[in-house]
Amino acid sequence: MELKRDLKNRHVQLIAIGGTIGTGLFLGSGRAIALAGPSIILAYLIVGIALFFVMRALGELLLSNAGYTTFTDFATEYIGPWAGYVTGWTYWFCWIMTAMADIIAVGIYAQYWFDIPQWVPALICVVVLLVLNLLTVKLFGELEFWFSLIKVVTIVAMIVIGLYMIVTGVQTDAGTASVSNLWAHGGLFPNGISGFLLAFQMVVFAFVGVELVGVTAAETADPKKNIPSAINKIPVRILLFYVGALFVILAINPWNTMTADSSPFVQVFTLAGIPIAAGIINFVVMTSAASAGNSGMFSTSRMLFNLGSNNQASAKFAKLNKRSVPQHALIVSTIVVSVGALLSKLMPDDAFSLVTTISAICFIWVWSIILISHIIYKKKNRALHEASTFKAPFTPFINYVVLAFFVFLLGVMLYAEATRTALLLTPVWFILLIILYRIRMKKSAQ
Repeated sequence: MELKRDLKNRHVQLIAIGGTIGTGLFLGSGRAIALAGPSIILAYLIVGIALFFVMRALGELLLSNAGYTTFTDFATEYIGPWAGYVTGWTYWFCWIMTAMADIIAVGIYAQYWFDIPQWVPALICVVVLLVLNLLTVKLFGELEFWFSLIKVVTIVAMIVIGLYMIVTGVQTDAGTASVSNLWAHGGLFPNGISGFLLAFQMVVFAFVGVELVGVTAAETADPKKNIPSAINKIPVRILLFYVGALFVILAINPWNTMTADSSPFVQVFTLAGIPIAAGIINFVVMTSAASAGNSGMFSTSRMLFNLGSNNQASAKFAKLNKRSVPQHALIVSTIVVSVGALLSKLMPDDAFSLVTTISAICFIWVWSIILISHIIYKKKNRALHEASTFKAPFTPFINYVVLAFFVFLLGVMLYAEATRTALLLTPVWFILLIILYRIRMKKSAQ
Protein backbone atom coordinates (compact mmCIF):
# COMPACT_ATOMS: atom_id res chain seq x y z
CA MET A 1 0.00 0.00 0.00
CA GLU A 2 1.09 3.58 -0.69
CA LEU A 3 0.13 6.98 0.67
CA LYS A 4 -2.83 8.35 -1.29
CA ARG A 5 -2.59 11.57 -3.32
CA ASP A 6 -5.82 12.91 -1.83
CA LEU A 7 -4.70 16.47 -1.00
CA LYS A 8 -6.16 18.91 -3.56
CA ASN A 9 -4.85 22.38 -4.46
CA ARG A 10 -7.10 24.13 -1.90
CA HIS A 11 -5.83 21.74 0.82
CA VAL A 12 -2.17 22.40 -0.06
CA GLN A 13 -2.71 26.17 -0.21
CA LEU A 14 -4.39 26.27 3.20
CA ILE A 15 -1.91 23.80 4.74
CA ALA A 16 0.82 26.21 3.61
CA ILE A 17 -1.06 29.07 5.29
CA GLY A 18 -1.83 26.98 8.38
CA GLY A 19 1.82 26.05 8.66
CA THR A 20 2.78 29.71 8.60
CA ILE A 21 0.18 31.02 11.05
CA GLY A 22 0.19 29.35 14.42
CA THR A 23 0.96 29.61 18.09
CA GLY A 24 4.16 31.57 17.45
CA LEU A 25 2.16 34.46 15.95
CA PHE A 26 -0.97 34.34 18.10
CA LEU A 27 0.70 33.76 21.49
CA GLY A 28 4.47 33.99 21.02
CA SER A 29 4.33 37.43 19.38
CA GLY A 30 3.31 38.89 22.77
CA ARG A 31 6.64 37.78 24.25
CA ALA A 32 8.56 38.93 21.18
CA ILE A 33 6.92 42.38 21.31
CA ALA A 34 7.88 42.72 24.99
CA LEU A 35 11.54 42.23 23.96
CA ALA A 36 11.75 44.15 20.69
CA GLY A 37 8.93 46.68 20.76
CA PRO A 38 7.80 47.92 17.30
CA SER A 39 11.03 46.64 15.70
CA ILE A 40 9.44 43.19 15.92
CA ILE A 41 7.84 43.97 12.54
CA LEU A 42 11.32 44.21 10.99
CA ALA A 43 12.37 40.93 12.67
CA TYR A 44 9.39 39.08 11.14
CA LEU A 45 10.17 40.59 7.74
CA ILE A 46 13.86 39.52 7.86
CA VAL A 47 13.12 35.92 8.91
CA GLY A 48 10.26 35.72 6.41
CA ILE A 49 12.51 36.75 3.50
CA ALA A 50 15.19 34.21 4.54
CA LEU A 51 12.63 31.40 4.70
CA PHE A 52 11.15 32.28 1.30
CA PHE A 53 14.55 31.45 -0.23
CA VAL A 54 14.66 28.20 1.79
CA MET A 55 11.24 27.31 0.40
CA ARG A 56 12.25 28.07 -3.19
CA ALA A 57 15.25 25.74 -2.77
CA LEU A 58 12.94 23.09 -1.27
CA GLY A 59 10.46 23.45 -4.14
CA GLU A 60 13.12 23.04 -6.85
CA LEU A 61 14.58 19.97 -5.13
CA LEU A 62 11.22 18.26 -4.62
CA LEU A 63 10.19 18.81 -8.25
CA SER A 64 13.56 17.65 -9.61
CA ASN A 65 12.71 14.02 -8.84
CA ALA A 66 9.19 12.55 -8.74
CA GLY A 67 10.48 9.86 -6.37
CA TYR A 68 11.14 12.33 -3.56
CA THR A 69 8.51 12.14 -0.84
CA THR A 70 10.15 14.61 1.54
CA PHE A 71 13.46 16.38 2.20
CA THR A 72 15.12 13.37 3.85
CA ASP A 73 15.24 11.78 0.39
CA PHE A 74 17.35 14.51 -1.22
CA ALA A 75 19.42 14.96 1.98
CA THR A 76 20.36 11.27 1.66
CA GLU A 77 21.19 11.62 -2.04
CA TYR A 78 23.20 14.85 -1.95
CA ILE A 79 24.79 14.91 1.52
CA GLY A 80 24.77 11.26 2.54
CA PRO A 81 22.69 8.57 4.28
CA TRP A 82 23.69 9.95 7.70
CA ALA A 83 22.17 13.34 6.76
CA GLY A 84 18.89 11.71 5.71
CA TYR A 85 18.78 9.74 8.97
CA VAL A 86 19.67 12.68 11.24
CA THR A 87 17.41 15.14 9.39
CA GLY A 88 14.45 12.75 9.31
CA TRP A 89 14.61 12.07 13.03
CA THR A 90 15.34 15.74 13.79
CA TYR A 91 12.32 16.87 11.80
CA TRP A 92 10.22 14.37 13.70
CA PHE A 93 11.64 15.78 16.95
CA CYS A 94 11.06 19.38 15.68
CA TRP A 95 7.38 18.75 15.22
CA ILE A 96 7.10 16.79 18.46
CA MET A 97 8.42 19.91 20.26
CA THR A 98 6.17 22.21 18.19
CA ALA A 99 3.08 20.08 18.79
CA MET A 100 3.93 20.10 22.51
CA ALA A 101 4.05 23.91 22.43
CA ASP A 102 0.70 23.95 20.62
CA ILE A 103 -1.11 21.73 23.09
CA ILE A 104 0.43 23.70 25.98
CA ALA A 105 -0.99 26.82 24.28
CA VAL A 106 -4.44 25.16 24.07
CA GLY A 107 -4.26 24.71 27.84
CA ILE A 108 -3.29 28.38 28.33
CA TYR A 109 -6.11 29.64 26.10
CA ALA A 110 -8.70 27.40 27.81
CA GLN A 111 -7.94 29.18 31.10
CA TYR A 112 -9.55 32.30 29.59
CA TRP A 113 -12.91 30.63 30.30
CA PHE A 114 -12.24 27.75 32.70
CA ASP A 115 -10.40 27.66 35.99
CA ILE A 116 -8.77 24.27 35.35
CA PRO A 117 -5.14 23.06 35.17
CA GLN A 118 -3.42 23.63 31.80
CA TRP A 119 -2.72 19.95 31.24
CA VAL A 120 -6.43 18.89 31.19
CA PRO A 121 -7.50 20.67 27.95
CA ALA A 122 -4.05 19.91 26.51
CA LEU A 123 -4.60 16.16 26.96
CA ILE A 124 -8.17 16.32 25.60
CA CYS A 125 -6.84 18.10 22.49
CA VAL A 126 -4.24 15.34 21.90
CA VAL A 127 -6.86 12.56 22.08
CA VAL A 128 -9.30 14.35 19.70
CA LEU A 129 -6.56 15.04 17.13
CA LEU A 130 -5.37 11.42 17.27
CA VAL A 131 -8.85 10.08 16.53
CA LEU A 132 -9.33 12.50 13.61
CA ASN A 133 -5.89 11.78 12.11
CA LEU A 134 -6.48 8.01 12.24
CA LEU A 135 -9.21 8.36 9.63
CA THR A 136 -8.02 9.61 6.20
CA VAL A 137 -5.51 12.09 4.79
CA LYS A 138 -8.43 13.77 3.02
CA LEU A 139 -10.03 14.41 6.42
CA PHE A 140 -6.74 15.91 7.63
CA GLY A 141 -6.75 18.17 4.56
CA GLU A 142 -10.37 19.22 5.19
CA LEU A 143 -9.69 19.88 8.89
CA GLU A 144 -6.63 21.97 8.09
CA PHE A 145 -8.54 23.78 5.33
CA TRP A 146 -11.27 24.95 7.71
CA PHE A 147 -8.90 25.58 10.65
CA SER A 148 -6.72 27.74 8.39
CA LEU A 149 -9.71 29.52 6.88
CA ILE A 150 -10.82 30.57 10.39
CA LYS A 151 -7.32 31.98 11.03
CA VAL A 152 -7.25 33.89 7.74
CA VAL A 153 -10.73 35.40 8.22
CA THR A 154 -9.83 36.42 11.80
CA ILE A 155 -6.59 38.16 10.84
CA VAL A 156 -8.17 39.93 7.86
CA ALA A 157 -11.11 41.05 10.07
CA MET A 158 -8.70 42.33 12.71
CA ILE A 159 -6.68 44.26 10.10
CA VAL A 160 -9.84 45.84 8.64
CA ILE A 161 -11.26 46.79 12.07
CA GLY A 162 -7.82 47.96 13.20
CA LEU A 163 -7.30 50.18 10.14
CA TYR A 164 -10.72 51.74 10.75
CA MET A 165 -9.74 52.46 14.38
CA ILE A 166 -6.40 53.98 13.26
CA VAL A 167 -7.91 56.16 10.51
CA THR A 168 -10.71 57.47 12.79
CA GLY A 169 -8.38 57.84 15.82
CA VAL A 170 -10.51 55.75 18.17
CA GLN A 171 -9.84 56.35 21.88
CA THR A 172 -9.10 53.19 23.90
CA ASP A 173 -7.93 52.48 27.46
CA ALA A 174 -4.38 52.44 26.03
CA GLY A 175 -4.75 55.87 24.37
CA THR A 176 -5.51 56.99 20.81
CA ALA A 177 -5.17 54.44 18.00
CA SER A 178 -2.52 55.98 15.76
CA VAL A 179 0.45 55.04 13.58
CA SER A 180 2.54 57.30 15.84
CA ASN A 181 2.31 54.60 18.54
CA LEU A 182 4.99 52.76 16.55
CA TRP A 183 7.64 55.31 17.56
CA ALA A 184 6.08 57.43 20.34
CA HIS A 185 7.05 55.10 23.20
CA GLY A 186 10.84 54.90 23.06
CA GLY A 187 11.23 54.74 19.27
CA LEU A 188 11.28 51.73 16.96
CA PHE A 189 14.03 50.06 19.06
CA PRO A 190 12.93 50.92 22.63
CA ASN A 191 15.09 48.16 24.17
CA GLY A 192 18.02 48.78 21.84
CA ILE A 193 19.53 46.38 19.33
CA SER A 194 19.90 43.68 22.03
CA GLY A 195 16.11 43.59 22.62
CA PHE A 196 15.56 43.39 18.86
CA LEU A 197 18.00 40.46 18.51
CA LEU A 198 16.67 38.58 21.56
CA ALA A 199 13.21 38.48 19.97
CA PHE A 200 14.45 36.45 16.99
CA GLN A 201 14.08 33.07 18.75
CA MET A 202 10.30 33.50 19.07
CA VAL A 203 10.11 34.97 15.55
CA VAL A 204 11.87 31.87 14.15
CA PHE A 205 9.43 29.67 16.09
CA ALA A 206 6.51 31.64 14.61
CA PHE A 207 7.59 30.51 11.13
CA VAL A 208 8.06 26.80 11.89
CA GLY A 209 5.84 24.77 9.61
CA VAL A 210 6.45 26.92 6.55
CA GLU A 211 8.21 23.86 5.05
CA LEU A 212 5.17 21.63 5.68
CA VAL A 213 4.38 21.80 1.94
CA GLY A 214 7.45 19.58 1.47
CA VAL A 215 6.01 16.88 3.74
CA THR A 216 2.72 16.82 1.82
CA ALA A 217 4.49 16.17 -1.52
CA ALA A 218 3.76 12.41 -1.53
CA GLU A 219 0.05 12.99 -0.86
CA THR A 220 -0.49 15.96 -3.18
CA ALA A 221 -2.41 15.66 -6.42
CA ASP A 222 -0.49 17.37 -9.27
CA PRO A 223 2.54 18.46 -7.17
CA LYS A 224 4.20 20.20 -10.17
CA LYS A 225 1.38 22.73 -10.18
CA ASN A 226 0.30 22.90 -6.54
CA ILE A 227 3.67 23.06 -4.74
CA PRO A 228 5.08 26.06 -6.71
CA SER A 229 1.72 27.82 -6.35
CA ALA A 230 1.77 27.42 -2.56
CA ILE A 231 5.44 28.47 -2.23
CA ASN A 232 5.14 31.56 -4.45
CA LYS A 233 2.31 32.92 -2.30
CA ILE A 234 4.47 32.88 0.86
CA PRO A 235 5.73 36.52 0.51
CA VAL A 236 2.13 37.81 0.29
CA ARG A 237 1.21 35.81 3.39
CA ILE A 238 4.20 37.15 5.32
CA LEU A 239 3.31 40.76 4.43
CA LEU A 240 -0.38 40.30 5.25
CA PHE A 241 -0.48 37.92 8.20
CA TYR A 242 2.69 38.96 10.04
CA VAL A 243 3.75 42.46 9.02
CA GLY A 244 0.18 43.69 8.42
CA ALA A 245 -1.29 42.20 11.58
CA LEU A 246 1.56 43.38 13.84
CA PHE A 247 1.50 46.88 12.31
CA VAL A 248 -2.20 47.21 13.19
CA ILE A 249 -1.76 45.69 16.67
CA LEU A 250 1.10 48.03 17.61
CA ALA A 251 -0.64 51.10 16.19
CA ILE A 252 -3.72 50.41 18.36
CA ASN A 253 -2.03 49.00 21.44
CA PRO A 254 1.36 50.61 22.32
CA TRP A 255 3.98 47.90 22.85
CA ASN A 256 4.67 48.94 26.47
CA THR A 257 1.04 48.38 27.51
CA MET A 258 0.93 44.76 26.35
CA THR A 259 1.05 41.65 28.51
CA ALA A 260 3.77 39.25 27.34
CA ASP A 261 1.93 36.09 28.45
CA SER A 262 -1.35 36.64 26.62
CA SER A 263 -2.27 36.97 22.95
CA PRO A 264 -1.90 40.48 21.45
CA PHE A 265 -4.87 39.64 19.23
CA VAL A 266 -7.16 39.11 22.23
CA GLN A 267 -5.80 42.31 23.85
CA VAL A 268 -6.55 44.41 20.74
CA PHE A 269 -10.18 43.25 20.50
CA THR A 270 -10.61 43.92 24.22
CA LEU A 271 -9.34 47.49 23.64
CA ALA A 272 -11.77 47.86 20.74
CA GLY A 273 -14.53 47.68 23.34
CA ILE A 274 -15.97 44.43 22.03
CA PRO A 275 -15.57 42.01 24.98
CA ILE A 276 -17.53 39.28 23.19
CA ALA A 277 -15.13 39.67 20.24
CA ALA A 278 -12.20 39.08 22.60
CA GLY A 279 -13.82 35.77 23.61
CA ILE A 280 -14.34 34.86 19.96
CA ILE A 281 -10.70 35.71 19.16
CA ASN A 282 -9.57 33.57 22.09
CA PHE A 283 -11.55 30.69 20.59
CA VAL A 284 -9.94 31.36 17.20
CA VAL A 285 -6.40 31.38 18.61
CA MET A 286 -7.21 28.18 20.51
CA THR A 287 -8.37 26.51 17.27
CA SER A 288 -5.20 27.90 15.68
CA ALA A 289 -3.09 26.10 18.30
CA ALA A 290 -5.14 22.93 17.74
CA SER A 291 -4.63 23.37 13.98
CA ALA A 292 -0.85 23.65 14.42
CA GLY A 293 -0.99 20.58 16.69
CA ASN A 294 -2.96 18.82 13.93
CA SER A 295 -0.15 19.67 11.47
CA GLY A 296 2.32 18.32 14.02
CA MET A 297 0.48 14.99 14.24
CA PHE A 298 0.43 14.74 10.44
CA SER A 299 4.07 15.64 9.84
CA THR A 300 5.54 13.49 12.64
CA SER A 301 3.60 10.43 11.51
CA ARG A 302 4.61 10.93 7.85
CA MET A 303 8.25 11.43 8.80
CA LEU A 304 8.22 8.21 10.86
CA PHE A 305 6.55 6.46 7.90
CA ASN A 306 9.34 7.73 5.63
CA LEU A 307 12.04 6.63 8.10
CA GLY A 308 10.44 3.18 8.37
CA SER A 309 10.19 2.90 4.56
CA ASN A 310 13.91 3.75 4.21
CA ASN A 311 15.00 1.25 6.88
CA GLN A 312 16.00 4.10 9.21
CA ALA A 313 13.41 3.12 11.81
CA SER A 314 11.27 0.09 12.64
CA ALA A 315 9.52 -1.37 9.57
CA LYS A 316 6.25 -1.21 11.58
CA PHE A 317 6.19 2.55 11.02
CA ALA A 318 6.00 1.97 7.25
CA LYS A 319 2.72 0.02 7.56
CA LEU A 320 -0.54 1.71 6.56
CA ASN A 321 -4.02 0.90 7.84
CA LYS A 322 -6.89 0.18 5.45
CA ARG A 323 -7.51 3.94 5.11
CA SER A 324 -3.88 4.46 3.92
CA VAL A 325 -2.87 6.20 7.17
CA PRO A 326 0.46 5.27 8.89
CA GLN A 327 -1.32 4.19 12.09
CA HIS A 328 1.67 2.90 14.13
CA ALA A 329 3.72 6.01 13.34
CA LEU A 330 0.80 8.25 14.29
CA ILE A 331 0.12 6.52 17.62
CA VAL A 332 3.79 6.56 18.71
CA SER A 333 4.15 10.25 17.78
CA THR A 334 0.96 11.08 19.69
CA ILE A 335 2.19 9.31 22.83
CA VAL A 336 5.40 11.37 22.75
CA VAL A 337 3.49 14.63 22.07
CA SER A 338 1.32 13.95 25.13
CA VAL A 339 4.46 14.54 27.22
CA GLY A 340 3.70 18.22 26.50
CA ALA A 341 0.61 17.88 28.69
CA LEU A 342 2.84 16.46 31.45
CA LEU A 343 5.31 19.36 31.01
CA SER A 344 2.50 21.89 31.37
CA LYS A 345 1.59 20.16 34.64
CA LEU A 346 5.16 20.02 36.01
CA MET A 347 6.37 23.46 34.85
CA PRO A 348 3.39 25.55 33.66
CA ASP A 349 5.36 28.83 33.63
CA ASP A 350 8.43 27.64 31.69
CA ALA A 351 7.19 24.78 29.49
CA PHE A 352 6.21 26.97 26.51
CA SER A 353 9.52 28.86 26.42
CA LEU A 354 11.61 25.66 26.71
CA VAL A 355 9.92 23.69 23.93
CA THR A 356 9.73 26.68 21.54
CA THR A 357 13.48 27.28 21.85
CA ILE A 358 14.39 23.63 21.21
CA SER A 359 11.95 23.56 18.30
CA ALA A 360 13.45 26.72 16.74
CA ILE A 361 17.01 25.31 16.97
CA CYS A 362 16.03 21.98 15.38
CA PHE A 363 14.11 23.70 12.57
CA ILE A 364 17.20 25.82 11.81
CA TRP A 365 19.05 22.50 11.26
CA VAL A 366 16.35 21.23 8.85
CA TRP A 367 16.22 24.50 6.88
CA SER A 368 20.04 24.50 6.67
CA ILE A 369 20.07 20.92 5.30
CA ILE A 370 17.62 22.03 2.56
CA LEU A 371 19.95 24.89 1.55
CA ILE A 372 23.11 22.71 1.63
CA SER A 373 21.36 19.97 -0.40
CA HIS A 374 20.38 22.57 -2.99
CA ILE A 375 23.97 23.87 -3.29
CA ILE A 376 25.24 20.31 -3.93
CA TYR A 377 22.32 19.54 -6.29
CA LYS A 378 23.14 22.57 -8.43
CA LYS A 379 26.84 21.59 -8.62
CA LYS A 380 26.18 17.91 -9.41
CA ASN A 381 23.15 18.28 -11.67
CA ARG A 382 23.70 21.52 -13.59
CA ALA A 383 21.66 20.25 -16.58
CA LEU A 384 18.76 19.27 -14.30
CA HIS A 385 18.87 22.71 -12.67
CA GLU A 386 18.90 24.45 -16.06
CA ALA A 387 15.89 22.40 -17.17
CA SER A 388 13.95 23.15 -13.96
CA THR A 389 10.67 25.01 -14.38
CA PHE A 390 10.88 26.23 -10.77
CA LYS A 391 14.47 27.47 -10.32
CA ALA A 392 15.42 28.89 -6.92
CA PRO A 393 16.57 32.51 -7.46
CA PHE A 394 20.04 33.99 -6.69
CA THR A 395 21.60 30.60 -5.92
CA PRO A 396 24.04 29.56 -4.59
CA PHE A 397 24.91 33.06 -3.24
CA ILE A 398 21.62 33.48 -1.36
CA ASN A 399 21.97 29.97 0.15
CA TYR A 400 25.25 31.00 1.79
CA VAL A 401 23.77 34.31 2.99
CA VAL A 402 20.81 32.57 4.66
CA LEU A 403 23.09 29.89 6.18
CA ALA A 404 25.28 32.67 7.66
CA PHE A 405 22.12 34.30 9.04
CA PHE A 406 21.13 31.01 10.73
CA VAL A 407 24.60 30.74 12.35
CA PHE A 408 24.17 34.33 13.59
CA LEU A 409 20.76 33.42 15.11
CA LEU A 410 22.31 30.50 17.01
CA GLY A 411 24.94 32.91 18.34
CA VAL A 412 22.17 35.21 19.59
CA MET A 413 20.47 32.25 21.32
CA LEU A 414 23.76 31.35 22.99
CA TYR A 415 24.13 34.94 24.20
CA ALA A 416 20.57 35.14 25.61
CA GLU A 417 20.17 33.70 29.09
CA ALA A 418 16.58 32.59 28.40
CA THR A 419 17.61 30.40 25.43
CA ARG A 420 21.19 29.41 26.35
CA THR A 421 20.29 26.25 28.32
CA ALA A 422 18.08 24.86 25.55
CA LEU A 423 20.78 25.62 22.94
CA LEU A 424 23.47 23.85 24.98
CA LEU A 425 21.20 20.82 25.57
CA THR A 426 20.18 20.40 21.91
CA PRO A 427 23.58 19.00 20.68
CA VAL A 428 22.92 15.97 22.93
CA TRP A 429 20.11 15.04 20.51
CA PHE A 430 22.43 15.15 17.48
CA ILE A 431 25.20 13.18 19.24
CA LEU A 432 22.63 10.52 20.20
CA LEU A 433 21.40 10.30 16.58
CA ILE A 434 24.94 9.88 15.17
CA ILE A 435 25.59 7.05 17.69
CA LEU A 436 22.27 5.35 16.78
CA TYR A 437 23.01 5.75 13.07
CA ARG A 438 26.42 4.06 13.43
CA ILE A 439 24.90 1.19 15.45
CA ARG A 440 22.22 0.73 12.75
CA MET A 441 24.84 0.72 9.97
CA LYS A 442 26.93 -1.89 11.80
CA LYS A 443 23.87 -4.14 12.25
CA SER A 444 22.86 -3.85 8.59
CA ALA A 445 26.46 -4.63 7.50
CA GLN A 446 26.51 -7.92 9.46
